[in-house]
Amino acid sequence: MGGSDRRLRRRLATAAALAMLIAGHAHGQPNTSQSTPPRKTLHLPGGKAADISGPVKPDWESIRAHYTVPEWFRDAKFGIFIHWGLYSVPAAQSEWYPRYMYRTPATIARHTERFGAPDKFGYKDFIPRFKAEKYDPAAWADLFERAGAKYVVPVAEHHDGFAMYDSRLTRWDAKDMGPKRDLLSELMVETRKRGLKFGVSNHRIENWDFMYPGAGVKTDLFDPKYADFYGPPQPPQPREQMTSAEIMAGVGAPQSAAFREEWLARTYEQIDKFKPDLLWFDNGINPRGLDPTKLRLAAYYYNRAREWGKPVTLTTKRDAFLAGTIKDYERQWQAPFSLQQEPYQVDDALGDKWGYVEGMGNLSAQTVLFRLIENVSRNGNLLLNVSPMADGTIPEAQVKVLLEVGEWLKLNGEAIYGTRAWKQDNDHIVRFTRKGNILYAILLAWPEEPLMISAVPQNIGKATKVSLLGSGAALAFKQNDAGLTVTLPARPAGARYAYVLRLEGLKLDQAGH
Repeated sequence: MGGSDRRLRRRLATAAALAMLIAGHAHGQPNTSQSTPPRKTLHLPGGKAADISGPVKPDWESIRAHYTVPEWFRDAKFGIFIHWGLYSVPAAQSEWYPRYMYRTPATIARHTERFGAPDKFGYKDFIPRFKAEKYDPAAWADLFERAGAKYVVPVAEHHDGFAMYDSRLTRWDAKDMGPKRDLLSELMVETRKRGLKFGVSNHRIENWDFMYPGAGVKTDLFDPKYADFYGPPQPPQPREQMTSAEIMAGVGAPQSAAFREEWLARTYEQIDKFKPDLLWFDNGINPRGLDPTKLRLAAYYYNRAREWGKPVTLTTKRDAFLAGTIKDYERQWQAPFSLQQEPYQVDDALGDKWGYVEGMGNLSAQTVLFRLIENVSRNGNLLLNVSPMADGTIPEAQVKVLLEVGEWLKLNGEAIYGTRAWKQDNDHIVRFTRKGNILYAILLAWPEEPLMISAVPQNIGKATKVSLLGSGAALAFKQNDAGLTVTLPARPAGARYAYVLRLEGLKLDQAGH
């Protein structure tokens, strides 16, 4: 058959698939009425994950009593997040491709056109195409270091259930299939070799129902041969069966007891294998109904950390944990807009998706730096996501932005790393950070006239020197009860994005300052 005939036949099949979906009223809605085989889970000794003993007990009071935010996290300010996995192969839609390819009519049609119908070419069939043949973890670590990042957090396992490391608990991992490499362990070694902290993100709890198909869609999801990968996925809990209060509080926790124990066992494996400095969780663990499971997880992690002799932390969203965590906000638009008493973290994507998508757009270096500066001035960190391609290379456009960010931090990092938030986070175009009695005024634009900083009147101490980072030269200034006025020189050649003034001689350590 000629190429044109094959393309015509594929288009007709795609059109038929789409027509069937529309006729079946799928429209992205799961078919919760169809019979679903039960979830296949690990056979654990005694049916439970193996907990360990230690001073940290699985209750909120004990976790609160034994937890402090690590100083390394307060000092680091800037980390790199990495979404990379099987979903990088189709490079379409988003990292939620494994959900959409079984549920959303338009994605199913496009998948059918490119690869075949979902029952003939399922998500598992991307594994042989995920080769990571150009993956160089040393080059990645070098890039992250040059970008100015102080910690790195790759996804260990996304919602799709494919482990990016060598796991003893599943054959569906990057060491046994696809690349045939322990991708995360290789990166961990290179990251720590450069003095950077290493964490992992865990999304497995979402795997319970994440890939449940739309009504009338023929799939490979319930084939017993793949039950230990797909689950198989269980019907999502209908929201109409929950009260509005339960929905808002995230009470619902549909996962079976066996699945929760398996989740614990696989998470314990990640803890023991990577000794993560930071353990990141997505929204799937938010429900209060998962508290008994989460408490065991936290006790295990923090007791292990005491054995290792190093400070570690969980980062979780909303009120998933009532103690023992740093709150994480997904995307800058959900981040705090004012100074916070407790340290926090914003995870945001450099690209317009988390996982790599062909033709994706990216933030500019200026936008990344402004978001970093805003968060640091408010007592937060920025965890910036990069999106490697299936072959293991990071898109050039993202590399360019990271290197530009790194150049700015090389010059101005003194005002970011190791600093703390001041009593006031901003004054018009100025954002503040502090280090002891030194106050940094970070300008988000270069003023054309003398700069008046009303937040620095003489009653908080007479400034003895004002200098511009990168030049070192003292600047002329006046200070009175109305504030501090600085006369700036011409903007230095090559300076861009944001500019930092170093104010010395203030009495910031006095109460109220």
